[in-house]
Amino acid sequence: MEAKGKVQDSAIGIAAALGKSLSESETLDSTLRLDFGSSPTNSGGASRVRAAALALLFFASVALCAARPQEPQGMNAPGPQLKAFHRVRRAVKHDLSPPLRSIPALRAPASAPRVMHSHRIPRSLVHGQTNQAVHGQTDPVVQSLAGELLSAGALLNPPKAGVNSDGVGANGWTPPDTNGAAGATQYVQWVNVEFAIFDKASGALVYGPSAGNTLWTGFGGPCETSNSGDPIAQYDKIARRWVLAQPVYEPPYMYCVAVSTTSDATGSYNRYSFSFDSFPDYPKLGVWPDAYYASFNLFGPYAWGAEVCAFDRNAMLAGDAATAQCFLPGATTGAWSLLPSDLDGSRLPPAGAPNYFLSLNYNSLDLWQFHVDWAAPANSTFTGPTNLPVAPFDEACCIPQLGTSQQLDTLSDRLMYRLAYRNDGHHESLVANHSVMAGSVAGVRWYELRSPGASPTVYQQGTYAPDDGNYRWMGSIAMDRAGDVALGYSVSGDNMYPAIRYTGRTRRDPLGTMESETSIIEGAGSQQTGVGRWGDFSSMAIDPVDDCTFWYTNEYLQSDGWNWSTRIASFQFPSCRGPAVSLSPFSLTFPNQTEGTTSAVESVTLTNTGNAALRITGAFGISGDFAFGDGGTCPAVGRSVAAGQSCTITVVFTPTATGTRTGTVTLYDNAPDSPQTISLTGTGVSVSLSPASLSFGNQRVRTTSSAQTVTLTNAGSADLNISSIAFTGDYAEDFAQTNDCGNFVGAGASCAIHVTFTPRGPTTFYSELAVIDDASGSPQTVSVTGTGLAPLALLYPPSLSFGNQQVGTPSATQTVTLLNGGNAPLTIYSISVTGTDAGDFAEADNCGASLAAESSCTISMTFMPTAVDARTATLAVSNNSFDDPQTQTVSLSGIGR
Repeated sequence: MEAKGKVQDSAIGIAAALGKSLSESETLDSTLRLDFGSSPTNSGGASRVRAAALALLFFASVALCAARPQEPQGMNAPGPQLKAFHRVRRAVKHDLSPPLRSIPALRAPASAPRVMHSHRIPRSLVHGQTNQAVHGQTDPVVQSLAGELLSAGALLNPPKAGVNSDGVGANGWTPPDTNGAAGATQYVQWVNVEFAIFDKASGALVYGPSAGNTLWTGFGGPCETSNSGDPIAQYDKIARRWVLAQPVYEPPYMYCVAVSTTSDATGSYNRYSFSFDSFPDYPKLGVWPDAYYASFNLFGPYAWGAEVCAFDRNAMLAGDAATAQCFLPGATTGAWSLLPSDLDGSRLPPAGAPNYFLSLNYNSLDLWQFHVDWAAPANSTFTGPTNLPVAPFDEACCIPQLGTSQQLDTLSDRLMYRLAYRNDGHHESLVANHSVMAGSVAGVRWYELRSPGASPTVYQQGTYAPDDGNYRWMGSIAMDRAGDVALGYSVSGDNMYPAIRYTGRTRRDPLGTMESETSIIEGAGSQQTGVGRWGDFSSMAIDPVDDCTFWYTNEYLQSDGWNWSTRIASFQFPSCRGPAVSLSPFSLTFPNQTEGTTSAVESVTLTNTGNAALRITGAFGISGDFAFGDGGTCPAVGRSVAAGQSCTITVVFTPTATGTRTGTVTLYDNAPDSPQTISLTGTGVSVSLSPASLSFGNQRVRTTSSAQTVTLTNAGSADLNISSIAFTGDYAEDFAQTNDCGNFVGAGASCAIHVTFTPRGPTTFYSELAVIDDASGSPQTVSVTGTGLAPLALLYPPSLSFGNQQVGTPSATQTVTLLNGGNAPLTIYSISVTGTDAGDFAEADNCGASLAAESSCTISMTFMPTAVDARTATLAVSNNSFDDPQTQTVSLSGIGR
């Protein structure tokens, strides 16, 4: 479906949609608020909805009356401060998956050549632009010559090469939406409707390729049954977790997000589904300390424009119930295709920094700021845009290929994924790119923006278009820890097949310039199917371990036709050398600690991820109510941590007063970003719970553990009045407590709380025991955890159809997989075929009497009809799975001929 370029259609659609009641999974915090210094007071009910609808129609009429696009007002001229249609979306469902490695990889069904859902941006909605792209402008920043610049040909030497191998290939759909990310030891590539996991060192396949919705096996609903493409594979470098997501593009519209529980992409995932009113097309996702930020283009039933959302990162990392806070800037500004900033490197943004969004405008960029407040959602803001004029450009169009008149699309109406953010301790940078015309060919326009949170500026820009008659487009850009920039892209022309190449620059190169390009792979065919879709994006990622290695993935063809291939390549600049500090974690938060007493030791691991020794140049500093603890292994001043080695920094907390206490560890070394800091936080209290955590280990499902005891101590000089003692979180009902505390605990006294665990299912359960009282630091909490042990049987696919089969002759074999997704052995009582026509179906299996946890077996089915008509039966597997029913079934059907 193609969105129509009509402003009034969008406004009327939004007004109509706002007239409907919101789904149960979301609330509308505010409708339309354009803040010019102050905000009008919120009014309630239908009047707010009507006012918003009328306001939208007003903005639409103003846009329609505009005679021509408005020139930007000047560098950093801020737009209206936008707070429009703030929605809080609650996850419709969430759960913890079985380990992915225990789920058989299933390829997506092959398709005849087919174009993935295509929604074009209505150009009249892009910040008041006319319906015609601007043409005929001269690009003043074209770089038509690329050679050995000031870095003495760092790219030509060549860079240190790593992996260069094929990724996931075509499956009948186009374009591939090629993207991927590097983790601790793996690379995950997700291409259209399939993903695969590779070993980072060797490039060997670890898992897959498998259909995207394999991640949601057993989850239920559209996330499990739909496989829509438009995926994102991200790695949370702060938490060392994978974040994998894709939309559901048919009603009910969903965004499906899976966050791994470890750095192993083949492990288990916290899975979430979020409901949307319209199709969340072209999603892009960035990792930030306070949230996972995403942007969407909303289509069907209404073209709403861009929506931006913040997903509760902390809740999703913990597997707790999560919400998303969303704004609709497209409703008031006509914005489309915003990119969220995505954190690279080990240094976090300044405390409280918003996430930055960037979009393309008329000879300019629009910068937005998203501040999310999880404690008070009404305080969340999405402000902007700040308009940043750039060198004039014409959008790129119509890429030629060798041997065909079929031209390829550029998607030059938007910025290309990712918007990579880096804080090197001296300045903050954002790098971005898009496709433009450079004379008679297409080139890649790229930018480095600095100081996005204070005084955003375009620090440098250039259009990479070597004068060889070829077209370059579909780029992706990133920056390493040394400030080197790598830009990957597609290349094609009248005399060449589409290829994959990259270029780059170091800090020593002149601003706005790149060095000579390097080929990743040269194509051997052209796309010749009457379809011009290409991309729709590619992905340049940075390795989170050494913060130097670039990972790039894009598409190419090995022969003429439709079946595209993808390539995954890694490389590193020679200039990215020397020591580098990686801290895990980046900060320490101590549990509540009784005033005047010393906490248990907390530790931070310092790893030298560089390629030279890290020399300690000064004594580590520490401030506040904190001190270095015993057991630290980092060397003294003048000594070194070898490349690839680690040491431990230990810290204790001794509060001198009640309330929140803060401090900092400061590290001095010879790494470029020295000094590094570790933020410290703790709360001093007069009341304490001991121990700080309880672990019940493994417990059979639906049985109760022995009790463990928590002691509540009042070290204060007055009685402690208790309001409640209870468990919190999604798994509160899996834990129970009894206590002898009563309504108060006297000064200097203590009481006991006895805790038991009764798991409901085969997974790990988390909760907190919370004591609410009148002491500072209330509630006092103890984390509790335990794992339920039980088998969990999953049988799929849910049905087999054998189609037409000659009477009396056996069909080809089809396979059913029985998976034990639990964590205890599954006892199999029987495997049988039942039903009226059971005799027409035969089974053979390798399952035996028991199936180990996280393993699977196969059941082979054949169909030999005994009569001429439709034949049906049921495959039934009876077992001791903890859930009801304890017989899983597969519907069998075939037709005798």
